Amino acid sequence: METVDFVVGQRIRARRVAMGVSQADLGKSIGVRFQQVQKYESGANRVSASRLWAIAEALDVHVSHFFAGIRPGNADSGDKSAPKDEFGFLKEHDAVEMLSIYRSLKPAHKHAVLSFVRTLTQDATIRRFDEAK
Repeated sequence: METVDFVVGQRIRARRVAMGVSQADLGKSIGVRFQQVQKYESGANRVSASRLWAIAEALDVHVSHFFAGIRPGNADSGDKSAPKDEFGFLKEHDAVEMLSIYRSLKPAHKHAVLSFVRTLTQDATIRRFDEAK
């Protein structure tokens, strides 16, 4: 079962990787060893508010970045502790790599990539609709 600690850890990892920062470098900038960063990222250890603030500063994001898209668990199933993560795709290495590459593009290229991806998703939606007929 995923916990908020796990999801926040995954967000830390995704942002760190996207920024091209090693666990050792992040650890140095926040005053811990890389092993502690590993524990934060895996959700094994909780990140204190002050440490999360330092991580956010080191990774150049607002602290709220680590909570965006997290929703309460399913009350109907009785499991309120398991959060729903709208950005769960950030657990995929390819998604993190794509975001990292996207950030390095010129604005015109970003627009072209986004247009291309939109076209792909529209084509997939049209194919699913046609297949349902």
